[in-house]
Amino acid sequence: MKKFFLVVSLSISTILFSQQTDFLKIRKYRVNYLEAKVQETSGLSLLNGKLYTFNDSGNTPDLFELNKENGEVARVLKTNLINTDWEALTNDGENFYIGDFGNNAGARKDLVIYKVPYGNFNQINTDKVSGSERALDGISIPFFYPEQTDFTPKNLKTDFDAEAMIYLNGKIHLFTKEWASKSTTHYTIDPEISEKQEAKKIESFKTDFVVTDAAYFDNKLYLVGYTKKTEVFLNIFKETEPGIFLKEDPEHYYLGTALSIGQIEGVAVDELGVYISGEKFHSPVGGAKQSLYFIPKDKLKD
Repeated sequence: MKKFFLVVSLSISTILFSQQTDFLKIRKYRVNYLEAKVQETSGLSLLNGKLYTFNDSGNTPDLFELNKENGEVARVLKTNLINTDWEALTNDGENFYIGDFGNNAGARKDLVIYKVPYGNFNQINTDKVSGSERALDGISIPFFYPEQTDFTPKNLKTDFDAEAMIYLNGKIHLFTKEWASKSTTHYTIDPEISEKQEAKKIESFKTDFVVTDAAYFDNKLYLVGYTKKTEVFLNIFKETEPGIFLKEDPEHYYLGTALSIGQIEGVAVDELGVYISGEKFHSPVGGAKQSLYFIPKDKLKD
């Protein structure tokens, strides 16, 4: 175990000295541990002032409204969709967009984003016992990466995985999780096209960690993710022109390790601050429970 932590420490030092980094250890900003029903929380989104999350592959196709004050599940929104590997959640103020594009092996050819009107949930009677609501089927928005020509399974070695997206200026902006390059590539997808479309490559940035979620607020892009050595980071990019984020170096924050804060896979932002969620983390040397964190705005740089 001592050897493991030495490796982690050296790895962190290498990254910290290679770029300007601020320490913002979020363990002290934990709102609460999350319930077992969302132990694989894999994204966050704010809609009408309410916070939503979901579980990734192998779980039911449900959205969960979280109480921002205590992290408790306030409502379950059930869908008739398929959860092959849900990894990202965003919205346009009226519709949820659910990214079923988790692709750790780089072999998937069925990448899709589901568009589900928020009003669907409110038109259907609430189950008084479970506090859940069922939505109609969503609209499918299938897509592919035009740069990908090889679909041979390469587990955790592909650059065509993704777990992060935002909605902005009428487009879905997707940010890849590049296991091999330790970078992220920004693509756009047209949510009004229901035929299979190619994702349009916009820009790339060398993050040195794999990106697991994204959020947009007040002309800034927030990206969270982690390294194989369990270091967790938050990058905040300024929007240099409409829909362009990765041209300048970001504010770079070290948040802690997954051993203490969980596997961070969700981020959402409002005028008060930054919400971050981490799923339950297991490793041979320890782990952490699923958690919700809130970083007040004044703890970040202006």
